[in-house]
Amino acid sequence: MVIHCMDVKPGMEVACLTDVGRQRENNEDSCLYWEPQDKAEFLRKGRLAVIADGMGGYEGGQEASRLAVETVREVYDNSFENGPQATLVKAFASAHKRIQNYAETHPELRGMGTTCTALVIRGHELHFAHVGDSRLYLIRGSVLSRLTRDHSYVGRLVQNGIVRAEDAESHPQRHILTAALGSGNEVAADVSQESVPLRASDTLVLCTDGLWGVVNEREIVSAVDEFDPEECCRALVNKALERGGPDNITVQVIRMGAETD
Repeated sequence: MVIHCMDVKPGMEVACLTDVGRQRENNEDSCLYWEPQDKAEFLRKGRLAVIADGMGGYEGGQEASRLAVETVREVYDNSFENGPQATLVKAFASAHKRIQNYAETHPELRGMGTTCTALVIRGHELHFAHVGDSRLYLIRGSVLSRLTRDHSYVGRLVQNGIVRAEDAESHPQRHILTAALGSGNEVAADVSQESVPLRASDTLVLCTDGLWGVVNEREIVSAVDEFDPEECCRALVNKALERGGPDNITVQVIRMGAETD
């Protein structure tokens, strides 16, 4: 179990915890939190958080998720233009191509890919981009909103009214992805069409399917209500482990303070 307690500028608390789980030999998840040190750059770019869940075998998935979070950060930092949303789209396209190029030069890793969910908080506004089935939740008070939709076979069935949303979490084919970075010719990330306004004490939860597949949304809200971000991460990961930890588990919790600038 590896917990990352971030040293962040005033305005919020951030923690991230990742665990290999009980049935995998290595951890193919990656997570990252980043903010510029320069004040002017911080005001322009805001704060960036990313999680990714790799696929493609022992080494392939690990490399794909690592490349995704590193590339998103690099592009967001070094090629920022036209605002957070446009930059996230560009960062996802770059990560998609970098993973494909890596697979071409490492034929044994062909087929590698990764989910990726990234958010930016700038002032009181949230922007995000998303590919795959890692999730972003917004919890306000005791009300949870899922901001991302799963790019999965079962997610498509839910969208078409074939499977009920409440049955999707336990569907045996819920892990079959229909989109991932590194997979297919093009990548079309889901993005927030408009920024989402944030309020004091809002909490954002990023997590991979190793968490949401065994811990339900009511339990996520309960942990957010009861604990600070670090202890919330521990409580959620421990609950997933108690239920068998069938996959790698990663969760990042971001809590807004009274001031978000």
